[in-house]
Formats: sequence, structure tokens, C-alpha cells
Amino acid sequence: MASPQVESPTAADTVDTACHAGAEKMRAAAMASGKQELLEGFSKDYPVGPHDQPQSMCPAFGSLRVGLRMRRVGTILSGSACCVYGLTFTSHFYGARRSVGYVPFNSESLVTGKLYEDIRDAVHLMADREKYDAIIVTNLCVPTASGIPLQMLPKEIDGVRIVGIDVPGFGVPTHAEAKDVLSAAMLAYARREAETGPVMPPRDGVNDKPTVTLLGEMFPADPVIIGKLLEPMGLACGPVTPVREWRELYSALDCAAVAAIHPFYTASIREFRTAGRPVVGSAPVGAEGTDAWLQAIGQTCNVPQAQVDKVRNGIRHAISAALKANPISGRITLSGYEGSELLVARLLIESGADVRYVGSACPSTDMSRDDADWLRAKGVHVQFRASLEQDIAAVEEFLPDLAIGTTPVVQHAKERATPALYFTNLISARPLMGPAGAGSLAGVINAAMANKARFDDMKSFFEGVGQGDKAGVWETTPSDLEAVRKRHAKTSRVAKNAVDNGEAVGC
Repeated sequence: MASPQVESPTAADTVDTACHAGAEKMRAAAMASGKQELLEGFSKDYPVGPHDQPQSMCPAFGSLRVGLRMRRVGTILSGSACCVYGLTFTSHFYGARRSVGYVPFNSESLVTGKLYEDIRDAVHLMADREKYDAIIVTNLCVPTASGIPLQMLPKEIDGVRIVGIDVPGFGVPTHAEAKDVLSAAMLAYARREAETGPVMPPRDGVNDKPTVTLLGEMFPADPVIIGKLLEPMGLACGPVTPVREWRELYSALDCAAVAAIHPFYTASIREFRTAGRPVVGSAPVGAEGTDAWLQAIGQTCNVPQAQVDKVRNGIRHAISAALKANPISGRITLSGYEGSELLVARLLIESGADVRYVGSACPSTDMSRDDADWLRAKGVHVQFRASLEQDIAAVEEFLPDLAIGTTPVVQHAKERATPALYFTNLISARPLMGPAGAGSLAGVINAAMANKARFDDMKSFFEGVGQGDKAGVWETTPSDLEAVRKRHAKTSRVAKNAVDNGEAVGC
């Protein structure tokens, strides 16, 4: 098979696009190597905030996770060995027990364009209809910066779909948005299939009711709860996107409406709208949130208003009772990078909590506007594209009884004897929707705030052991090394925030 004509980078370009080159150099190299349209699309779909990029893990973590969770879907990565090695942790951490294909490269294969040939050969070798419905091929930072054209790969090999995506750390701001990159690419592929002929039906058969597709990863019980909310209106819950199986993409597209539970899936929303599907923002959280969401869904799906009102009145009473039975009292700051931070904040406020700050690594979108407006009307400071520094500053300014956030925010809060909870594992991994969600957070939140006395005791016990270079118990107090660090930083031109100057991008 003949190779496409690819403009190969020079040896100097190869050096400049190594992982340590920094975001701006890699972006410039990608633009020069034919990826301008791709990066301009990323900039439009995933606008960055006042700073360059939130401090979170490699974005490919998100897209890799989506692929690894799907039945009969294989994964091939092309990137620096250190990046691929780190990303394979995803397959172990989430129990996927899947092999991740890897196409290595060196300066020669980049310069000659052989890396593309190696990727093409790997796809042909892996494409086995008995094993796979699709193979996802992902360019990481260096192959993207070098212009490796995954769009030139065959769209199908022996009945196996081939989906190529670029997920560079210098173009996709967060791992949450990388989930959208892959989901949108698969939706686009499935939509074209459905437009050209018959496609596979859902594993459990076609639903006889109009369905609502749920957009965004969520706790497994939440789709079941949402389904019970929709049933009295004559609707059913459709697939959750990102999906778990290729055939679910067709069912997701064949819906009456899309509920953007997580609001940052910009490219996926565009695919649904291209397919003629209306999209509704927010989610059924708390009494007010559920009431407004049911009204929006009912109106979008042309459900008679009397029927919608009957459901709204019954559910609002049930949720209000659950909130009243599980009150939360205390001041809270909240931050995270999953995209559901605003929903959790709404639920906390309706439970009685005094929420002062909500920070999300994700951007502001049309789908998040109603939630943001609701929170701001309650006096909450909402920060999209929040940096670690902003999240920590909120803890210092508002002196919360509980700080909910990412690992470094939790660490900072606990160092100052403030109870803290990790958002991803302890908060977002719980049901949030409908009556079940109304009481799900109170137990863990109240238990954490009740530990304040224990934190004070620990801080008192360890008082005087020092911090930073002086941490521990010493016969002679160590010298202050701050001046040494400043001289070294100036010499090596390494900023305090490694993400902002590109040092951590791609690693």
C-alpha cells in the first residue's frame, strides 16, 4: 500500500518537538506540519482561561479511559515512551485488564515519515473482526506536533472501524475534554454509518418510548434514577455517552433529546445537533434543579404540560423531604476537574451548606450557564478554568469548615487543620440525581466536618516540627534553601508553575 505524501520534519524540528520542548514550541511545530485546522478547532471547542492550562493529568488519560471501557474496542497509542508508559497505568487502575498497543518512534522515523507507515502497519496487524468492532489510534504530543496524519488511515479494515484522534497536551486542556474528543469522533463515524444504511440494534432491543441520551460519565445508579424520573412522562433513559459498546452510539443518536449532564462535551453536542437532536443543559439535582430540568426535558420532547406538572409536583415534594431529612450545615469550598462541580454545589446548597466558592478546570459553556447563574444568584464565586492557585486562595479567603477539591487542595487544607475530601473519589462517585441524590452527600460531608477537633489535635501534637526543608525533628535546624532554589530556577529558566511554562506538558 502506498504511503501518503507527508511533509517530513527536519532533524532540528524533531529536537524541538520532543516532550521537553514546551507547549508553545510544540504548538508552533504542529501548526507548521499541517495541524492548524485541528488546533484551531481545539481552541474553539475548548477555550482556555486566564492562564494557559489547568493543572491536571495528561489529557489522553481521559480519551484512553473511554476506549478501554468499551467492549470489542482496541487501543493503539503513538507517543513518547515515557508518556505511553505512564498512561498504561489507566488500564490497570480502572481494572480494564486490556493491552494497550504502542507504536514507538525515533528521530529517524519522524524525519522520514516512517512513523505513519508503522502506525498503518500496526492497525492492519491488529484489525481482527473476531476481536474488535473498532480500533482507536491516538497521537500524543510529539506525533501531533510532527504532523502524523491519522486521518489518512483506512476508515475500515476487514470490517473493523479505524478511528484516529489527536490528543496533545498543548491542544486539549483537560482529560475531561479529551473524553469529548474521542466520543465526538465515534459519534461522527456512527452517524455517517446510520445515514448510509442499516446499523446494529441495541443489545436489549429498541425501546418503544422516546429516549433521552445522557451525556457525561456519572455514578452507575444515576441513569437508573433518571429513567424513573422520565418514565411518568412517557420517556425512557437512553444510553450514557461516552458509551460502553459501539452499537450504543446508534441508540444514542436515535433519541428525542440529549441531556448534557456534563456541560463540556462541546464536540459531541455538535454531532448530536448535526443529527437533528436537541440538547438540554443542567441535570436533575436538588429540588429546584430537578424541577427545572423536568420542565425543560418535557417541553423539548413535546410532553403535555399537565403531565409534566404532575411529575414535577410529586418529585419536588419527595426531594424536598429527602433534603430536609439530611441537612448539611457548614461553610464549604469546592473544586475539581470532572465537570460536575456546579451540580454538586447546587445539591450542597439545597442541603443547607454555605458554599462560597466553586472552581472547575473545565470551561464555561452554554450548557453550564443556567447552573452558573443559579449559583451566582446564591452568592457563590464560580471560577471556570480554575487554577490550583485560585482553588487554594479560596480556602485561605473563605476559611471553610470543609474543603472539597483535588489532591493538592486537600493536602493544603489538611496542613492548616481544615477537614478536606477528594472530589473525584469521595464526592462525584456517589448518586447525585433525583431523590436518591438528595441524601447521598450528607453522611460523608457531615462526618468529615465532625473531624475538625481531631485535625486540631494533630496540628497541636506536631507543632514545631517544621515545614519544607525544615520538616522533621532535628538536633540542628537545617539551613534555609530557598535562595538556592531561586538561583537554580533563574539559571535553568524553570518557572514555579511547571504547567504554565510547558515543562510538564506531555509528561
